[in-house]
Amino acid sequence: MGLGKRDLNRKKKSIEMKIEELEQRAKKNPMDKSIQEEINQLKKKIDK
Repeated sequence: MGLGKRDLNRKKKSIEMKIEELEQRAKKNPMDKSIQEEINQLKKKIDK
């Protein structure tokens, strides 16, 4: 059984909040490539 529309919206919102948090951390430490990679992976999940 798949996820409902409400569950999908919640999942998307939580991913967006995590992206915002990581972007703030990336601004403080722009040389950290692992944060950049994680942001890109999460953005790909939202696009799907």
